[in-house]
Amino acid sequence: MISILKEQHIEAVVDVRLWPHRASMGSYVLGKSPKKGIQHLLAKEGIHYHSLVELGNVFLHSRIGKAAIRQLLGASGNLLTERLLKIPERCCLLCVEKQPAHCHRLIIAELLIRRGHEVERLIAPAIKRKAGDSATT
Repeated sequence: MISILKEQHIEAVVDVRLWPHRASMGSYVLGKSPKKGIQHLLAKEGIHYHSLVELGNVFLHSRIGKAAIRQLLGASGNLLTERLLKIPERCCLLCVEKQPAHCHRLIIAELLIRRGHEVERLIAPAIKRKAGDSATT
């Protein structure tokens, strides 16, 4: 992850997870202090970290997830993106969902584009697996 951020000259990661402190996130968990967790991992590389839980997917386990997020951002997008738009660094959104097509990051990006902001999609290169390695993640 860090190498992709550095290659793309990303200066800040904006965490849009509703629960960034969950231990299941491994090294990407929001640490209890800046010397732990994702903040420390990024800071070692000179990358800023911002947690914006207000942009988290509150409809994650709902059947109406994407439609509800679109409706919420349509009605309250200015308020919810206020802190995001004040971040001066070139940044990228972070969420737990690995597939952008299934993630609310895409909906946030669409909102930003409609409002005249430039958005680029970062795609990690495919990881080469050895014979016998599991292809599931």
